[in-house]
Amino acid sequence: MAKTSMVEREKKRSLLNKKYNKKRKELKELISGPHSTDEERANAELKLQSLPRDSSRSRQRQRCRFCGRSRAYNRLTGLCRIHMRAAVMNGLVPGMHKASW
Repeated sequence: MAKTSMVEREKKRSLLNKKYNKKRKELKELISGPHSTDEERANAELKLQSLPRDSSRSRQRQRCRFCGRSRAYNRLTGLCRIHMRAAVMNGLVPGMHKASW
């Protein structure tokens, strides 16, 4: 089981990402746009840097739905290897059966 503080930190990052996603996208388009002047780009970069660091999507980490474990995470099911194995053993994952383990 992951520490509660780590799981809560991920929730906070997710909320910040949802809150600032539109603004980050607009600033990045302005920075990479071909018609932007150097001054506009510089201002947009400063505004982007002033946003909270945790609002960036790359700061988030995928976690298991049940235990919050971040390592050995399976994107398809949203489970870590431990819970994935238990789900397969109980026949809850389609396309896999006990003989494959």
